Amino acid sequence: MSKLKNYQSLFLITALLFLFLILLPNANAAVITSCTVDRSIYYQNESGYISLTIYNDLNDKIRVYEITATIDYFYTDGTRYLQIFQTNATLPVEIPQGESETFYIPFSLPSNVAPGYVRFSVKAKTELWNAVVERWIQSDSPIAEPAIYIESPYKQKYQQQLTVNEQLQEQLTNLQTAYNNLILMAYMLMAIVIALGLTIAILIKYLRKPVVLPPSQP
Repeated sequence: MSKLKNYQSLFLITALLFLFLILLPNANAAVITSCTVDRSIYYQNESGYISLTIYNDLNDKIRVYEITATIDYFYTDGTRYLQIFQTNATLPVEIPQGESETFYIPFSLPSNVAPGYVRFSVKAKTELWNAVVERWIQSDSPIAEPAIYIESPYKQKYQQQLTVNEQLQEQLTNLQTAYNNLILMAYMLMAIVIALGLTIAILIKYLRKPVVLPPSQP
């Protein structure tokens, strides 16, 4: 009787172990092969987006059911703030074996975020299709951490003022060019008027010159 119970226990343990191995997802079911931001430097109150590519390196399809980008930053007054952004894609999205899919996460920065380097924590939650039990099971959640640099608002104001100065300088240059062209046209008009006046004076002098008539015959 004790042997039968031992066999039953051994069978139960083996069955549970087999079921666990079936349901255990592959640790490399999904890999983030690329995770970048649309630019490396941002200013306060600006928006951008994160682009990430997920590759399925398993022997069956996976599906992505959640993609988030968490940012932990400080306000200018020193207050710490945690913000989570979601992808703009409609989830879940299935990825066949050996293929990739690209997703985008839009984000926006507050107007009083402190300058400096900030790192995102981008996380993709996936599920793996198990053909044995014919259902989706929880799989791995790959993470990437792209960094951005938030520029100082003082530099932003300086660059804005520099842009305004460049625009004013360009306008001043255009006005100076227009003034020079106007002066040149005035000189040309004056020269034409003087030449025309001299021509008229010569003609008048020539026309007023007395004509000597030959003596009449007796």
